Amino acid sequence: MTSPTHLAVLDDEADITQLLASYLAGQGFRVSQVHTGAALFELMASDVPALVLLDLGLPGEDGFAIARQLREHWRCGLVIVTGRGDAVDKVVGLEVGADDYVTKPFDLRELVARIKAVLRRLAPSDAPPARATAAPVTMLRFAQWELDTAARRLLDPKGQEVALTTGEFDLLNTLATHPGRVLSRDFLLEHTRGRDGGPFDRTIDVQIGRLRRKIEADPETPQIIKSVRGAGYILVPKVEAA
Repeated sequence: MTSPTHLAVLDDEADITQLLASYLAGQGFRVSQVHTGAALFELMASDVPALVLLDLGLPGEDGFAIARQLREHWRCGLVIVTGRGDAVDKVVGLEVGADDYVTKPFDLRELVARIKAVLRRLAPSDAPPARATAAPVTMLRFAQWELDTAARRLLDPKGQEVALTTGEFDLLNTLATHPGRVLSRDFLLEHTRGRDGGPFDRTIDVQIGRLRRKIEADPETPQIIKSVRGAGYILVPKVEAA
């Protein structure tokens, strides 16, 4: 029997963490409730959850700073759940590495669907190859970069690993498996997050900007991931399977 997936809920309001813990437990998750950043990091040191639900509005604490520290030291899903619905906050949340951003009030069923979507993207694929005799392609090479799709790692031209968030990896993987094609924002959202975007959804633009800062020699004049005005984005270099 597999053990239930561990989630951590960080919110300063105990009634909210209790509500979420009760509902998520009913969905088959194991849930840890914490109310401060210090309590979360103490938990992370001993029992790392698969995903953290993080409230930004913590009294006397910077929720974005907590998100940055999570991204720097642990590999886990991160969903910001907050009453701060301002577009700038959402952009900053994605900039610091959140996999999704949910504003209060929210529908519990939708929240669970988003949690499961992030966990699916984090989980290694166990799908069998189309043919028993064909070895699955796990390494994609482009412009001296290597994308290991099995280990979900990106290696720079010197062979050093470059840390990517779940969303960044999924976005780069989608671009690398469709090289030379202009992919619309809606296509990229559907293939990386399983949902359509609204006219003001900047999720893809934010993550493209983050990727460019990590892989482009000059992010202001990108040569690997280029924009096509009014159409979307394209991975320009030739991609080879290793």
